Amino acid sequence: MNIEAVVSSPPIAPMVIRGRIIIDDLVTVGGRGGDLIFQTPDAHKYLDVLPLDDPGRMADLYEIRFEEILDYLEELGERLDPERNDRMRRARELSYLTAPTTPPIVDGSYAAVRELFRREAVREVADTQVGIRYLEGWVEESRQSGLRLGIRCFGARACHIVAGNAPQISALTIIRNAILRSDAIVKAPSNDPFTALAIAETMCDMAPDHPLTKHLSVAYWRGGDVAFEEALYQPRHVDKIVAWGGFASVKHVTSYIQPGLELISLDPKRSMSIIGAEAFTSEDAMREVAIRVATDVGGMNQVGCVNARTIYALSGTDEAGIDQLERLGRMVHDELLALPAVISTKPKAYDRELKSHVDALRLDDEWYSVIGGEDGEGAIIVSRLAEPIDFATKLADRTANLVPVDGLDEVRRAVNSYTQTIGVYPESLKSKLLDTLPLYGAQRFVSLGYAISATIASPQDGIEVMRRMGKWIVNEISDPAVLLPPWQWSSPR
Repeated sequence: MNIEAVVSSPPIAPMVIRGRIIIDDLVTVGGRGGDLIFQTPDAHKYLDVLPLDDPGRMADLYEIRFEEILDYLEELGERLDPERNDRMRRARELSYLTAPTTPPIVDGSYAAVRELFRREAVREVADTQVGIRYLEGWVEESRQSGLRLGIRCFGARACHIVAGNAPQISALTIIRNAILRSDAIVKAPSNDPFTALAIAETMCDMAPDHPLTKHLSVAYWRGGDVAFEEALYQPRHVDKIVAWGGFASVKHVTSYIQPGLELISLDPKRSMSIIGAEAFTSEDAMREVAIRVATDVGGMNQVGCVNARTIYALSGTDEAGIDQLERLGRMVHDELLALPAVISTKPKAYDRELKSHVDALRLDDEWYSVIGGEDGEGAIIVSRLAEPIDFATKLADRTANLVPVDGLDEVRRAVNSYTQTIGVYPESLKSKLLDTLPLYGAQRFVSLGYAISATIASPQDGIEVMRRMGKWIVNEISDPAVLLPPWQWSSPR
């Protein structure tokens, strides 16, 4: 695609409403960062048809078996190869302008999308995160009182406010919606307004009248449009809002929550690493740790919540320990620059405010060592005290802070409710962390170097997202011959 032509002639991001591709009533909007102007239907004009007012229309989803859902998603995945799908290829190339990552990383992310739709991958997600039998019908269970229960997980009408730092997020949202037999409205994000649309358009091409196609809508509207959102986010339209994003956007959504409308918040997180003293026992160990740290820091150019930003090392805080940590820092920077372009490159644009902070530390070499960063390629900051830098929460663009500590107590104080992923080396060190750091807020432990290698068949951000997305309905079956009926109670129970 000729990017210059795209810029001079604004592309259209259609609206998809339950099998219909809409390109009317266009308004002009800008992608995040102002790198791309595009046109999209005015969501206000479609407010009367975007939500599913009658939840009874979801009955068609219950006429198909789970194996048919797998058939559908598997075929859809095969059609999502950007090299064979013009819609996905167009979305990928337009994303070069809007995505927070560079073209090689965007290419790698789009190439990986179809893998999420593999039959066995989807089956694993459904079985481990919900339980297929609860999706297929009523599961009868007995309780010690003699009560029999029928339990089933039903889908919900949900609005998904997805993040745009990776196209897999839109794909995962569509897969979760299909598994649960839900009705979804996906709000396309300004830094990825095309991925969810390309998938939904492909669904329209493939099977416009299939129930899974008929229960997916994708639209773009400007976040914070109070007039539009107040009308849409009503219990008569939506049962649940699934919100990804930054602090401000998630906090904004909370203003709409009311009885009958549930918020499932995948709010902003920060991640870290913990390196044991074993890392400094040999040259080989240091080199292995260096490439692992570089991968956790640089993967996806550090745009994900999973990426490490502060790395605590049990190097000790004496002069010898600091010297070792600085040596490790230089190794990490070297490995950062050598990472495969498909997962990490020089950032699109090094954040100016962050660079000013980093450059200021260069003048404070008594307390900090700054390795790299002059060319905006990313930097490693080594603290000479057992404290992170004061702008640690703003670290981005492949910039990380190595912090020396003498013991794990100093690390525990750094963990809080915003802590998502913790990369650990060596593996044996986890035994000292797994049962304590969750009490402070930690949500995910990984082997150092595997932060970006996440499975979707697991809880996320400390919650079981898919169980929350479903509606768990109970049918109580009481036999008077087994369970004493209330009308025969001699006293309150």
